[in-house]
Amino acid sequence: MEVRHLDLWYGEVRALRDVSVDFFERQVSALIGPSGCGKSTLLRCLNRMHEGNREARLTGEVRLGGLDIHGAALPVEALRRRVGMVFQRPNPFPLPVFDNVAYGARVHGQPTRAEAAALVEEALSAVGLWEDLKDRLDAPGTALSLEQQQRLCIARVIANQPEVLLMDEPCAALDPIAAMRVEELMAELGQRYAVVVVTHNLQQAARISARTGYMLDGELVEEGPTPEIFTSPADRRTEDFVSGRLV
Repeated sequence: MEVRHLDLWYGEVRALRDVSVDFFERQVSALIGPSGCGKSTLLRCLNRMHEGNREARLTGEVRLGGLDIHGAALPVEALRRRVGMVFQRPNPFPLPVFDNVAYGARVHGQPTRAEAAALVEEALSAVGLWEDLKDRLDAPGTALSLEQQQRLCIARVIANQPEVLLMDEPCAALDPIAAMRVEELMAELGQRYAVVVVTHNLQQAARISARTGYMLDGELVEEGPTPEIFTSPADRRTEDFVSGRLV
């Protein structure tokens, strides 16, 4: 996914400033920075969620596989099938586990029951839930633990067979043990998808990502291989943040 000279305004407020960055397949990229710096805003632009705000105005370009995500060749419904999103708090639908996972496939087509069952098993297996839930597929998704709900939401996204997986602080609502397990899952998913994760946890970014971008006041200050960002950043502002002098 390629971002070039992206600017975003909400009315008179400039939320993103000339952001250019690439996100690569089969790799986890982390976005870090202080609260309100624009990292979640950038993430939401990658599948056009900013369009829900009537005051939003975007310039620049975002391409997925060479296609302009705002062009006629890539309608928003098709984009969101190829670029899935997982939010900070788990948001399972008020449906059984099976229907939660099969939801996207049914929206985008008419799979047979056998096809849907195979898809559900594959997606739940990918997030480590199949053995726990294979006999509880009729149970409400909202009745699961918070960790299981977040894994279920990830399964719901990957059942659409996306190319890019966007994750907005997916561990923020979890206890430390559950967060560690979801963090391990993110690292595994990075072997299959282009994963872009917003995180406030610098240690998490260092552990799971191949590349890291530091944002401040809507600007992507610096982006590069994660070890370099954390040990020898080129910009003093990045160094101040990763060293704890700026929070």
